[in-house]
Amino acid sequence: MPFLDHLEELRGTILRCLIAVVVASVVSYFFSEQVVTFLRRPAPADLQLIYLSPTEGFMIYIKVALFTGLVVVLPYVAYEFWRFIVPGLLEREKKLVLPIVFFTVVCFVFGAAFGYLLVIPFGLQFLLGFQTDFLTANLTIGKYLGFVVTLLLVFGVVFELPVLAFLLSKLGILTPQFLRNKWRYGVVIIFILAAVLTPPDVFTQLMLAGPLLLLYQISIWVSAAVYRAKPKNDE
Repeated sequence: MPFLDHLEELRGTILRCLIAVVVASVVSYFFSEQVVTFLRRPAPADLQLIYLSPTEGFMIYIKVALFTGLVVVLPYVAYEFWRFIVPGLLEREKKLVLPIVFFTVVCFVFGAAFGYLLVIPFGLQFLLGFQTDFLTANLTIGKYLGFVVTLLLVFGVVFELPVLAFLLSKLGILTPQFLRNKWRYGVVIIFILAAVLTPPDVFTQLMLAGPLLLLYQISIWVSAAVYRAKPKNDE
């Protein structure tokens, strides 16, 4: 396919994804209060959230609707993304699109659930534990939801590492030998990513680095399984 046709196809893919996100976000707005309640749940029960401007409450519901819309249409967005990427790279293996989409969604959900159930509650308990008689935490709803949503997205995305390892191994770009030989560099990169992607406290950084180390090992197994399954003439 000519380069300009690829750009046209990419434009169509992005446009369809944006339309899907907008439609889902409009529908999600009517459930924004329930979503905010859900996102508030990991925080301590006695934590009071405030907002400081007349419009902040309304804008929070808009942002929550956009986030919810993106999550709702994630399977469709993943399908459109991989449908554009995989056939161009692996013309003989278009059948991989649906399995990759499935595992993309599953890995994202597992990552977000890990963040929601473990990292956020323990992280908030740790960070709010510095209150004293003269030091009280007054969190705005915007700052709180920004913290929660960021961690959900970060953990959802980093849990995609095995899916990425599968695709790169299929392309022959990544090998299990490379991952095993470069594990020391991998550990350093993981801790750097944990420091960059999480709030500036050691607790949440370690809570991200730990799963990433496990995912690195899983990626080695995934890459090795791909190479074992390859026909000899493809290696």
